[in-house]
Amino acid sequence: MQIPVVADGPLLRLMLAAALGLFLGLEREWSHRSAGIRTFSLITLLGALFTVLERDLLLAVGAVLVVLMGAALVVRGLFREDEGLSLTTATSMLIAYGVGVLVGVGLITEGVTVTILSSLLLILKRELHSFAWGLTRKEVRSATEFGVLAFVVYPLLPPGKMPVTVAGLDIAIEPRMVWLLVVSVAAIGIVNYAIVKAYGSRGIAVTGFFGGLASSTAVVGTMLDHVRQRPEAISYAVAAVLLADAAMAVRNLAIVLAFTLGTGPLVGLVVPLGVVIVGSVAVAAFTADWSESIEIDLESPFSTKNALSFGALFAIVLAASAVSQALFGDSGFLLAAALSGLVSSAGATTSAVVLYNGGAIGQQTAILGVMVATVASVLVKAGLTLAGPTRSFGYRVSVWSAGLAVAATGVSLALLV
Repeated sequence: MQIPVVADGPLLRLMLAAALGLFLGLEREWSHRSAGIRTFSLITLLGALFTVLERDLLLAVGAVLVVLMGAALVVRGLFREDEGLSLTTATSMLIAYGVGVLVGVGLITEGVTVTILSSLLLILKRELHSFAWGLTRKEVRSATEFGVLAFVVYPLLPPGKMPVTVAGLDIAIEPRMVWLLVVSVAAIGIVNYAIVKAYGSRGIAVTGFFGGLASSTAVVGTMLDHVRQRPEAISYAVAAVLLADAAMAVRNLAIVLAFTLGTGPLVGLVVPLGVVIVGSVAVAAFTADWSESIEIDLESPFSTKNALSFGALFAIVLAASAVSQALFGDSGFLLAAALSGLVSSAGATTSAVVLYNGGAIGQQTAILGVMVATVASVLVKAGLTLAGPTRSFGYRVSVWSAGLAVAATGVSLALLV
């Protein structure tokens, strides 16, 4: 008789399914629920076993059995006040069975991902409830609108590339990718709106950096008002603006790397944008008291109007960049990037990504375009502080911003030569 070894595919999948069941049932056991570690491990093992045996009838019977077990727990909870309805446990059991099936067919990464995400949802019960209960009606509406645009509009757009001619310049544009760029920028704002709302009063680092991801203009406006009321707060107000610059550079770099994977990642942006990020954080770290607290006033995290406005701005910037490229070559594109960066570096960055993916501009031109837009955004924020009533605040922000802009531009040009 031949003894199977661990390296054997089916045996390894069965063992992994049981282990994932243990992990998934850990929180239920800790919460003293009716179904815990052993039950969940047996359920995932059952799903993997029936899948390995390749018996569709057994798979169906197993699924029905798990549903009946969950229903029994729900009914039991109706008559026991100390347990509740156990709806979460019943649902988790069905998910555990699904994890077993995923592992059984060899979808290991998917099975592990579902297990981890499910465990996080179970562990973060209190945090999620507190977050949901603390939402305003406007914030709930914002989340709903975002869901519609992200998960309803996106599938309706045509897949693949579509040829578009602008001023005699042929560009291959992917409608879904373009819309995903718009949605991604909005998603960054939503996530960081939540972070600032939860932790914004706990320190200048959170306020400046995460506030900058949501709205760098809001950070500048808030700091101008704060310095006007408290002149002694200049040091950490400067730090907040610089951290907003760092956040803007992080966002632009993330957009570029995420959406140029298929064409060829623009890794040449890592070092120059890294200079902005690291330099801004370093200056903020040594010039401010990071324990200072301040509230930042952000508007609703998302609205259809704002998303469509950004989409329209993005379309205008894209068209202007394409026309400039067609009429004046790379120098025309860079001029358009600089002008658009004064309004929105995100719009200029996404335009550079679309043109690069469509073959309208080369790698070096795309890198320079993103850097020009980023530097323009840094300088325009410095200009806003100079226009404020507190001159010393504006001078300090301008000096540091100019230094960062020169350093990042020099590094970028040196790498491209």
